Amino acid sequence: MEQNKILIITYYWPPAGGPGVQRWLKFVKYLPDFGVQPIVYIPENPTYPIIDENLVKEVSDKAIILKQKIFEPYQLASFLSKNKTKKISSGIIPNQKKQSFLDKAFLWIRGNLFIPDARVFWVKPSVAYLEKYILDNDIDTIITSGPPHSLHLIGLELKQKLDLKWFADFRDPWTTIGYHKSLRLSSFAAKKHKALEHQVLNTADTIIVTSKTTKTEFQAITTKPISVITNGYDTEQVEKQTLDTKFSLAHIGSFLSERNPSILWESLIELANEIPDFKTHLEIKLIGAVSQEVLETITQFGLKPYLNNLGYVSHVEAIAHQRKSQVLLLIEINSEDTKSIIPGKLFEYMVSNRPIIAIGPKDSDFAEIITNTNTGVFFDYSEKVKLKSVILDFYNQFLEGKLQSNGVGLQNYSRRNLTKQLVELLESLN
Repeated sequence: MEQNKILIITYYWPPAGGPGVQRWLKFVKYLPDFGVQPIVYIPENPTYPIIDENLVKEVSDKAIILKQKIFEPYQLASFLSKNKTKKISSGIIPNQKKQSFLDKAFLWIRGNLFIPDARVFWVKPSVAYLEKYILDNDIDTIITSGPPHSLHLIGLELKQKLDLKWFADFRDPWTTIGYHKSLRLSSFAAKKHKALEHQVLNTADTIIVTSKTTKTEFQAITTKPISVITNGYDTEQVEKQTLDTKFSLAHIGSFLSERNPSILWESLIELANEIPDFKTHLEIKLIGAVSQEVLETITQFGLKPYLNNLGYVSHVEAIAHQRKSQVLLLIEINSEDTKSIIPGKLFEYMVSNRPIIAIGPKDSDFAEIITNTNTGVFFDYSEKVKLKSVILDFYNQFLEGKLQSNGVGLQNYSRRNLTKQLVELLESLN
């Protein structure tokens, strides 16, 4: 069977850690099974906020990897403040009331001088290099994946120069993403973002998004076809885990200031004060980057004695914690702009056999997935009484040794099935 070739332009690639790398790492893993040869174009000298060397072993040996050097402003900025640069690069933006002069300066520069983002300097050299490569290797299909959305500008220029099919994959929205309003944009910069977003959405042959709400938002901007292909889970080689002896509630991934759920902290401290032995069993496990504001709030509520802040761990270790923690926490920012966000870790959570407590804005896209798969309970930020009741119910099941989830229809979200959807979409334009 002759293999079709596709060129995938992405920024996040092993040894990058975090959720941004998983989507295309897994697509590339399974594309050859469907007769597609993946060619992956990545930066040679990236600045990744999170490193996970273990993921290098997961790169398919059937993939062709192309690398080009990139000018990274974050490398220069790190001379001033490595910690602040790393946090802003990974989307952890300090609360506006607590921003220092340096915080404000970094955000203004990031939002107004680098449009759409700090990887914009990679666009011109990438177009020059890839134009020749595409012609020399008879490639007729390219995929750009953002954020960073500057990668879509590479696709835009290649589409304008060459006769090829271009799929623009949006792992997150562009101008409606949660942190966009925090970038201290001038009116000129805001208009520039909107104009570039409009141009990309109306030039690509097909748009791929990860949620129904993003599809609806984009349909107001373009008449081009838009397909929803969510993130998913893969078959992970992790040893069978023994459940925590504590009533552990684990949050895995970046815990941003805006995701600070007071209804959760209130419920936990009230239960600790009301229920005999609850506090002796309680453990709050935070795995990944955690904002200072979240840690301060946990302390203010009197929950610090129950906190286990593990910091960043490898993806394999994170999977292990998902399977041995008693309850998994999924928190999204309480904003209209985040209703479309379906965190990538949700799908790994769903196959962990542990119940999920999810908190987010009303009518969130991920609420529907959790409900339909019977993998947990979703709460909006007004439902504190209901949340407290469910935590107590889970705690009682924990005491009886009966706490677990019984998911249904999970195979729809396997990485292999999602790759099949992608291949069918690619073939639909042939």
